[in-house]
Amino acid sequence: MRKTELLIPASSLEVLKTAVVFGADAVYIGGEAFGLRAKAKNFSMEEMAEGIAFAHARNVKVYVTANILAHNYDLEGAKAYFAELRDMKPETCDALIISDPGMFTLARQVWPEVEIHISTQANNTNYLTYRFWWEQGAKRVVSARELSLEEIRQIREHIPEEMEIESFIHGAMCISYSGRCLLSNYFTGRDANHGACTHPCRWKYAVVEETRPGEYLPVYENERGTYIFNSKDLCMIEHIPALAEAGIDSLKIEGRMKTALYVAAVARTYRKALDDFAVSREQYEANLPWYRSEISKCTYRQFTTGFYFGKPDENTQIYDNNTYINEYVYLGIAEEIKDGLVRFEQKNKFSVGETIEIMKPDGENVEVLVEAMYDQDMNPVDSCPHSRQILWVKLSGQADRYDLLRRAQTTEE
Repeated sequence: MRKTELLIPASSLEVLKTAVVFGADAVYIGGEAFGLRAKAKNFSMEEMAEGIAFAHARNVKVYVTANILAHNYDLEGAKAYFAELRDMKPETCDALIISDPGMFTLARQVWPEVEIHISTQANNTNYLTYRFWWEQGAKRVVSARELSLEEIRQIREHIPEEMEIESFIHGAMCISYSGRCLLSNYFTGRDANHGACTHPCRWKYAVVEETRPGEYLPVYENERGTYIFNSKDLCMIEHIPALAEAGIDSLKIEGRMKTALYVAAVARTYRKALDDFAVSREQYEANLPWYRSEISKCTYRQFTTGFYFGKPDENTQIYDNNTYINEYVYLGIAEEIKDGLVRFEQKNKFSVGETIEIMKPDGENVEVLVEAMYDQDMNPVDSCPHSRQILWVKLSGQADRYDLLRRAQTTEE
C-alpha cells in the first residue's frame, strides 16, 4: 500500500489552523487572486506566511491554488504572483495547484523548482494525460471526479511509480465535467472558471411559457419546479480500503467555502478512519458506526459515492430541495485558557445554562454546561446575540486550546 495523505481545504487562517490540529497531512488554500474560489475569504500574503509557518511547525504541507483558466489579461499578474510566492519569507508553500497550461508555463519559468499539482479542472481522465503532465514536470495530477475506482487503478498501472494521484473523496459534486460550467456565466455574467460561480446547479427550475411559437427555454420540469441539477454530496468514509487499493496517494476533501466546524468534523473523522485502517482492516470496520455518526454531524446534502462504483443515476440527485442537513451550530474555537475560563470569538448565539459540546482533535466529544459568560472587558453577560464577540466562558468541563465548541441544532433553527 502507498502512504495516503489526507488533504483538507482552508478558507482562512482560522480554518487552516483547525485543519492542521484536527488531523490534516496537508492543506490547500487560495491567495487573493488566481484561484477558483473567489468568494472564499482567502489569504493575504501575511496570513499565508503565518499559516505556512503554523503548518510546517507541525509537519503539515501547504498547497496554494492558482487554478483559474487564464485569459490574456491574467498573465502578467500571475507572473508577479508566482514571484511573490517564490520569495515569501521565511518559508513558502510546498506546491502550486494549476490547471491551465499557460499558468503552468509561467510557474515553471518564474519558479523552476516548485512542485506543481495539476488541478481536477484540467479534466484528467486517462493515463496518457497523466503521463503528459509528468513529462512536463508535474509531480501530481488530481483525477477528474468522473472517474471510477477501476479507471484510477488502470491509471496507476500505466504511470511512473513516483507520480502521485490525488482524488476528491468528500464534499460537493459539480454538474459539469470537472467544474467546466458555463451556466453561471450565462445566467449572471460571473465566470465559474475564474472562481466566481453562482452555483446555478443548486437553483430551482420550473416550466415556462413559450418565448415564441415553438420556442422554449432550455430547461423544463413540472409546474411546481424542481432542483434538477442538485447532486448529493460525495462521501467515501465507508470505502477507505477501496481508495487505498486503487493506488491513490492523496485523499482530498472539497470545501474551501466551509466553516471551521465542517473542516474539523471531516478532518477528524477521516483521520481516524485512515489511522484505524493503517492498524488493520478489522479495526477500521469495527469503527464504521463512529465514522458514520461523526460525518453526519457536518453540514451536508445527503451522501453519494459519486462515480467511484459506476455511473450515477437519479438516486444521486435531490430533486425536491437544495437545503443542507445541519445537525450542529458552530460556536467558536478555544483561543486561550486562563484562570478556568475559555477565550474565543463567538460565531453563533448561545446562553448561560445551555449544554454545549467540546469537540477535541482526538475524537472525543465532551458535553459541558455553560456556567458563566463574560464579555471582553470581563463584564458578566447572560447570552451573546451578536456574532464575532470576544467572550470568556466558564464551562463545567476542561477545554484546551484549539478545541472547537458547538451545540446541537434546535428544531426552531
